[in-house]
Amino acid sequence: MRRPHSAREASVGVTLTKLAVEKKLGCLFREQPTEDYGIDAHVEIVEGGAVTGKLVALKIKGGPSWFREAGSGGWWFRPDADHVQYWTNHSLPVTVVLVDTEAERCHWQFVNRETLVETSTGGWKVLVPEAHVLDETARGPLREAAAGDPYVLRIRELQLAKPWMEMLASGTRLVADIEEWINKTSGRGSITLGVDHEDGKNPEPLASWSVFLGFASYAEVVPTLFRWADVRVHEETYDEADREQFEEECVIYDEGDRFEMVGFRDWVAEQGQRGLRPYANSFGEVDYWRLELTLNGLGKAFLVVDRFATKGEQQLTL
Repeated sequence: MRRPHSAREASVGVTLTKLAVEKKLGCLFREQPTEDYGIDAHVEIVEGGAVTGKLVALKIKGGPSWFREAGSGGWWFRPDADHVQYWTNHSLPVTVVLVDTEAERCHWQFVNRETLVETSTGGWKVLVPEAHVLDETARGPLREAAAGDPYVLRIRELQLAKPWMEMLASGTRLVADIEEWINKTSGRGSITLGVDHEDGKNPEPLASWSVFLGFASYAEVVPTLFRWADVRVHEETYDEADREQFEEECVIYDEGDRFEMVGFRDWVAEQGQRGLRPYANSFGEVDYWRLELTLNGLGKAFLVVDRFATKGEQQLTL
């Protein structure tokens, strides 16, 4: 009995991949030796020593034969049609790993609609970049892939925000109250989404969460947290704050008489304060913002699609 060279290369390929996943990525590697229909192993993402339950499926190919067809900056991997169909319909993101058993280096690439290239003969190929090494540099991309399809995640975010969209659609005023700790390099802050009942009282809180934006601008980042709404300053709050500042800077009282050194509107224009900005500051430590949300085109369109998906008749799918 003799052991085929291909069997040795396959075994070494799996071993080197396991070593890279566990030693360099710090993740869990689980080989799938039985009932293998195109997936050789699963990787479970580990974050800060905690297992996450988020998985990536691997197809491992070891040996020099898989590096014979050079492409631009890498090598072409040619799966058959059955495997392509299986992988693109798989519940997990699928990654092909080509293992250079001589150099003991693993190269990887996702197998999905974006990376698959149809050939002139009706087959498929995937470019595995030489720069995609299964080491620390792969941790971020694999973690993001394991978190889920970006398309699905974006739809899920809209679904989670649906109650707030419906409130805006019904005429309810929603505001985001923000506290920004301006002297923290972490960009620490908090956001509270609430209902403005227009009664002169503080908004009724709906949800609160902390943010750490680093050196990023709150004026630029906060609107991206509410993609389904247009974000602008809450006029009543900012008008009141402007008038208080105007009184301090431009108004003099003399024997009961009030004198304005400049008109209020002219003073506001001179401030050049436009766009999203804080309306107050506390002891040079915390900036306060109050921003109002109005339903935008994305939000309106999602509510239409959601109503159809919830109550519409089933469509014929092929």
